[in-house]
Amino acid sequence: MQKIIRIGTRDSELALWQATKVQKLLEELEYNTEIVPIKSTGDIVLDKPLYELGITGIFTKNLDIAMLNGDIDIAVHSMKDVPTVLPEGIVQAAVLKRANYNDILVLKDNEEFLAQPEGVIATSSLRRKAQWLNRYPTHNVEDLRGNVNTRLQKVKDNEWNGAIFAAAGLERIGKRPKGAVNLSWMIPAPAQGAIMVTALAEDDFSVDACNQLNDVDTETCTSIEREFLNRLEGGCTAPIGALAYINEVDKELVFKGVLLSRDGKKKIEVSKKVPVGRHKYVAKDCANYIIERGGKILMMEDLGVEKEFSIFSTKTLSEAQKKLLPTTVKVEDSDFIKIRFNRIPPKVVKQEIENVIITSKNGVESILNSFTVDELQFKNIYCVGRRTKKLIEQKIGKVAFSARNADKLSQYLAENISGQEVTYFCSDLRLDTLPTKLAQNNISVNEVEAYKTMYSPSKVDDKVNGVLFYSPSTVESYMKENKADKIAFCIGDTTAKEAAKFFKEVKTAKLPTVESVIELVNTHFVKA
Repeated sequence: MQKIIRIGTRDSELALWQATKVQKLLEELEYNTEIVPIKSTGDIVLDKPLYELGITGIFTKNLDIAMLNGDIDIAVHSMKDVPTVLPEGIVQAAVLKRANYNDILVLKDNEEFLAQPEGVIATSSLRRKAQWLNRYPTHNVEDLRGNVNTRLQKVKDNEWNGAIFAAAGLERIGKRPKGAVNLSWMIPAPAQGAIMVTALAEDDFSVDACNQLNDVDTETCTSIEREFLNRLEGGCTAPIGALAYINEVDKELVFKGVLLSRDGKKKIEVSKKVPVGRHKYVAKDCANYIIERGGKILMMEDLGVEKEFSIFSTKTLSEAQKKLLPTTVKVEDSDFIKIRFNRIPPKVVKQEIENVIITSKNGVESILNSFTVDELQFKNIYCVGRRTKKLIEQKIGKVAFSARNADKLSQYLAENISGQEVTYFCSDLRLDTLPTKLAQNNISVNEVEAYKTMYSPSKVDDKVNGVLFYSPSTVESYMKENKADKIAFCIGDTTAKEAAKFFKEVKTAKLPTVESVIELVNTHFVKA
C-alpha cells in the first residue's frame, strides 16, 4: 500500500487553500494525501505587531515541530513567512509557480486621501509601513493583525482610509475587492506570492513527490530574494523588500532591493540586471551595496543598539551559523569537548548481536573506526535522535526504532524486549539514565566503551554575556575553568537541567538544533 503523504498547514482559509492546491497537484500524480491543520503562534497571538514578538518563523515554527515529531510529512507555507535558514533536517522540497507578487491597497472609499496630509492606512508589516511613510510621511499607519477575512472586516469597521494586503492572498481565495489599487512602486517581501513545500531531508518518498511540483524560474528568483534577505540578516524586525523576476523579452534577470528605517525617513535602494544564467552573485553584490551604504548601521539604530552583545559557543560554529546572528553580536567559539575513538575488541562483533543501542553520532563513527560495515552483524539497532538515525541508516543499516531521548528509548525497550540483552556502544562520560532504567526492567546491558569524551575548556572573557551549551558535558567542561555569571543558552532540557545547577538564568531551545540555540540568542538580543 502506498504511503499517505500528510500535508501540514495553518488552519486559516488562505493556508488551507494553498495546502489543497498542493494536495490536488500531488493527487494528479497519483499520490495519496491527507491535510493536517495546525495552529501557529502568529495565528494565536493577535494583540501585538509581528515584529514585537521577537520570533523568526512565527507562522512556520509549529509546522516544523510537527514535522520533526513525525506528525506530518510535508508542510505548505507562504514562502515569504519562512525563515531564510530552515531547521536542520528540513529541506525545501518544492516552490510552486509564483502568483501575483505585488502589494495592493484595499480602499475604504476612494483614493482622494492620497493627496491629503491626514491619511490613515493599516498594516502589520514593517516593510509596508516604512515604504508607505517614505512616500507619504505625514500619514499615520495603524497595526492590522488577523487572517485575511478578519483584516478585511477591520477595514470596514474602522475609520481608516485603507489597508495594505498581499495581492496573491486575496486573489487565491477570490476576495480581492474591485477597487483595490496595485502598489507597483512598493517592493514586496522576499518570495511574496510564492508557495513553498518543505519535507524532512531523510524522507525520500515525500521529497521526490514534491520535487515534481517545483517551478525552476520561481525557485531561481525567490532564492535570490531570500539570499539577499539572509545576507542583510533581516527578518520580521527589519523593513526589507526584494524582488527578482525574469524579463523574457531581453532574457535578463532583474533584481530590486530596499532597506528602510522603521519610520521610513531613511531608505537605501539597489537594482541590478544580469543575463539569465549569470545570477550567482546578484544577491551577494546587492546586499553588499546596501551594507556599504550604511545598511547595518541603519538596522542597529532601529534596534536601539548601544553596545555589543558578546556570546561564546562551547562548540565551533560554521560560517553559515554565525551569519544567523546580528553583526552587533560578537561571537567566539571553541570545542569544549573532544572525542577520541577507542579500538573496540574484534570479539565484540564476532557473532551476531541481537540488540544494539547507539545514542550519538560519535557512537556511530567510533564503531566504523574499528570495523567495516561487512564485519558488523547487528540484527536490531535502537538509537536516540533523528540525526543519529540518519547516519546509522546511511553507513550501517536499518534502524528498528528511534526515540527523541534516552527516557523514551528506555520506555520503548522496556515494553518490547524485557528479559533480553542489549549491547550499548557508549562513551566513558555519559548519563546513567539509560542503563539504570533498562536494568530496572530486566534488560541486561553490555556496555562497550567505544570512545572517550575529553574535557577541553578554555577561559572565557569576563565581557561575554552568554554561553551556548549543547550537552551536559559541555556545561561540565565549561565549569572547570569559568564562572556561572552569564546567561546559559541550552540545546535541550537535559543540558538545561545541568546548567541550572550553576547558572541563575537558563534559556532552552525549542528544537534540538544549533540553529534553534542561536535563535534563542537572537530573541534575547532583540528584546534587550
